[in-house]
Amino acid sequence: MHLNFKRLSLLCFPQVFNLSDKRSLKRELSFFQITIIGLVGAVGTGILFSAPEMMVLSGPVVILEWVLGGIFYFFISLTYMELATLYPEAGGPARYAYYTHGPITNLFNAWASMIWYLLIPPAEAIAVVYAINYFTHNLISSIGTPTLLGALVAAALILLMVPFNYYGVKFFGEVTSWVGVAKLILYLIIPVGLLLVVFEPRNVASLPGGFVPYGWAAAFSAIPLGMFAFGGTRVVPDYAEEMKNPQRDAPLAILLVVVGQTLIYILFAATYVLGIRWSTFGVTPGDWTGLKPITAAANPVIYLAGSYHISYLVLVAAIVGFLGPFVVGYVYLGAGTRVLFSMFRSGYVGRKVGEIHEKYAIPYWALIIFGLVGLALALASPVPTVYMVIEDAVVGGYLSFAAIPVALVVSRRQGLSGTYRVPAPLIIGALAFIFATWIVYWSGWPATPYGVALVFALSIIFGLIYKVRGGLRNAVWYITYMVVLTLMTVIGQTAGGPIQVLPFPWDMVVVTILAIVFYVWGILSGLPRPYSGQA
Repeated sequence: MHLNFKRLSLLCFPQVFNLSDKRSLKRELSFFQITIIGLVGAVGTGILFSAPEMMVLSGPVVILEWVLGGIFYFFISLTYMELATLYPEAGGPARYAYYTHGPITNLFNAWASMIWYLLIPPAEAIAVVYAINYFTHNLISSIGTPTLLGALVAAALILLMVPFNYYGVKFFGEVTSWVGVAKLILYLIIPVGLLLVVFEPRNVASLPGGFVPYGWAAAFSAIPLGMFAFGGTRVVPDYAEEMKNPQRDAPLAILLVVVGQTLIYILFAATYVLGIRWSTFGVTPGDWTGLKPITAAANPVIYLAGSYHISYLVLVAAIVGFLGPFVVGYVYLGAGTRVLFSMFRSGYVGRKVGEIHEKYAIPYWALIIFGLVGLALALASPVPTVYMVIEDAVVGGYLSFAAIPVALVVSRRQGLSGTYRVPAPLIIGALAFIFATWIVYWSGWPATPYGVALVFALSIIFGLIYKVRGGLRNAVWYITYMVVLTLMTVIGQTAGGPIQVLPFPWDMVVVTILAIVFYVWGILSGLPRPYSGQA
């Protein structure tokens, strides 16, 4: 049975939607615009910094790692494709569990999403600072954290991201589509330019150690470094309420984003492997860990282009080093604003967050609050602990992904589906849940404990402040899931924890079995019909 989202919303939250009778979000985004928003919201820091680091840690198998990442996110994205048409609302993924498991499950899931979104704009701003530091040499300290001046530059970049989101979603869509196309063209110039100068096919499998020189445990441990780069898929359903035709556009846009970004990432990963001329760096062929100077550089692409004396590519890489992360940052600032707005609808934050601008039709207080938090994190980034949290705690986003496949199956059990129907939802959901669980586990120590601790702390604090109740029994599976995964990062080899009593591959076997158990438990914990308590 297809569901009328607005009718359900009025039934469940009449007091919320009555506030928006005169001021509501506008349907302004075209299919082309939302697709470009998703793509450029994904392609940024990950491919510039993570791919070279993954190559140094695991060797040529980095190419396969990005292929696997694309496969994992393809299955996760299938679940978003249906739910985005079932519940086409702003920040929707932070609300799906509300309908299927009640307020408490969704409280934890929403904060897991919020951590992801809160940390990405400052992380991207800091990535721009790294690019600028290649020329100025005074923005990054000797230990790799921003200097005070670097933090001020990052904070200024956060402020610059706000206007792109303030003047309405139509302005946001038009600007981002044009800037996004230019950004993608510049990105594609980099691999073409490098491979025209250096092309070493022997690097793939003919050097000492072969394709997997450091073993499969090292290969799997490197994958989470790239998972950060696939989040653009999640941005698309966040804007569903502002699409002109979400029922038609959301599923296809999600599909194109996950396939498009995966192809770009594989191209870059292959370029890094094929584009290494060992003599240039004074490293023995096959000694991938000896290439650490590339990852230690302020911008690996600029470093490679400079090392090969490709002057025009240095300029392109410098532009990309600024433009790429900056666009990702402001896209996530806007999407995160929608997630915060959705938390207002769920009753997790104050009513001020739900106010919509009379002229520009955006949740402007949510944007202001989101921007101020990003500004504070950027200013605090010289503190090593804060910088480490910004780097590691994005694992909160992966925790939120895990709830989506369960919500899909429970929605079907409630007799509901979107205009797009995922084939074999029980099987697709199981694969998506297992892959999401692997990503959380591979994020490892201490990233997973950081993320879980933040999710628990914020959920408990705001749950108490706003008296969130309802569906506690339905939430036990999700809370236990996060605790158990945290314990697995302590004892599993692949996670790199302090007490590695479970060696690879047995730790992966255990994690997979646990994922199946929690998947079934989560489905059985679902509500028989959409939750309709008052927010």
